[in-house]
Amino acid sequence: MTAERRGDWMQTFTGRRFWPLDPAPGDIFIEDIAHALSRLCRYNGHCLRFYSVAEHSVHLARHVSRASALWALLHDASEAYLADIPRPLKAHLPGYAEMERRVMAAVAQRFALPPEMPEEVKRADDRIIGDERANLSQCEARWTVHHEPLGISLFYWGPERAEAEFLTLFRELAEERRLQP
Repeated sequence: MTAERRGDWMQTFTGRRFWPLDPAPGDIFIEDIAHALSRLCRYNGHCLRFYSVAEHSVHLARHVSRASALWALLHDASEAYLADIPRPLKAHLPGYAEMERRVMAAVAQRFALPPEMPEEVKRADDRIIGDERANLSQCEARWTVHHEPLGISLFYWGPERAEAEFLTLFRELAEERRLQP
């Protein structure tokens, strides 16, 4: 007899069930995360060229210290299950922040990460916006970036390449930490 889960489930890329309102670490698989994030475009698609959340995550993981790299790679993992909601909208969606927090808590537990995102990752995530700005049209209003860019170049990988790069880096980091994928 299985325990009753909250809400309904969605099918993931690997054919498994995932309950977005009741996430559990055992329901999270790196293949699902890599696949979904490689097909999600940053900035809700308002880019000059396709630029995936997976590529964004790989850039962050390669920029931060090795100690924070796995957190950086997985910092947007909740978006594989909940979607990439633009920052100006997130704060106005009742319940979304709690759903995102619960999914990220399950991700952190699943991959033996500290429960809180390291400050280094948060700073890098804010700074990369300056680099990503090159992939956005000129804005009719002043567009301010409050942090120095990381100084990275975007590659604009297609979904297959982004997924492969994400999984390769994950496996490398997991091996270093002796994690079971």
